[in-house]
Amino acid sequence: MQQIPLFQVDAFTDLPFTGNPAAVILLREDAPADWMLKVAQEMNLSETAFVYPLGDLFGLRWFTPRVEVDLCGHATLSAAHVLWESGTVPVSQGIHFSTLSGVLGARWVGDVIELDFPANSLAPAELPAGVVEAVGGNPIFSGVSGEKWLLEYGTEQEIISLDPDFNALAQIKGRGLIVTSRSDRMGVDFVSRYYAPWIGINEDPVTGSAHTILAPFWGARLGKQEMTAHQVSARGGVIHLRIAGERVYIGGKAVTVVKGTLHASGG
Repeated sequence: MQQIPLFQVDAFTDLPFTGNPAAVILLREDAPADWMLKVAQEMNLSETAFVYPLGDLFGLRWFTPRVEVDLCGHATLSAAHVLWESGTVPVSQGIHFSTLSGVLGARWVGDVIELDFPANSLAPAELPAGVVEAVGGNPIFSGVSGEKWLLEYGTEQEIISLDPDFNALAQIKGRGLIVTSRSDRMGVDFVSRYYAPWIGINEDPVTGSAHTILAPFWGARLGKQEMTAHQVSARGGVIHLRIAGERVYIGGKAVTVVKGTLHASGG
């Protein structure tokens, strides 16, 4: 039975027990999806990242306790953090991951890890019946980007005060829902929260992938290419954003809170 390195990392923060926790599993090679899902269920976090050497790249796959997902920001940040912190990759060297969303990059920029992700556009659209009622409040804009929905509200306090009915929301066919508003605080451009009861995550603490939509959306509205965002979940997290053409550079810090060994065959 293999002894597989296992880490738990809090992403988009430098303080333990805040930000978004992810498990990172360092494998020798790719493994069966059903085994990865069982490990993700055992970890019982919003995401578990599986990393393995793949030539000059690293393979990277992300699993919730229910499904494999196409893109996850905080688990990518966590994976890069672990590869550098463990000495697997020199800190001076950038990392490229082969994923279901193509090749994604990570590098140190100052004191933050910056991820290179594709930008995603948003189209104005009415959301399915019952969504707004389940989420609450009075949104001033709604839109769709792929399988994800977005609701804009008028104030930060409205975002903080939302208390969705997740049972009702899960009855409506969906994938992920972003709620957002401008921030009324100095040094923060906008705030957000992210709900995904359809994949077993009622509220995600900090969602890097949502900012591939939020960055272009708010960049156009605010006339900015660089922004600071705050995801105002209970744990909270800070995201630094830079837009460059069809790419969004997502910056954040990370801290390891658990190091251990997975005693399980299959990896």
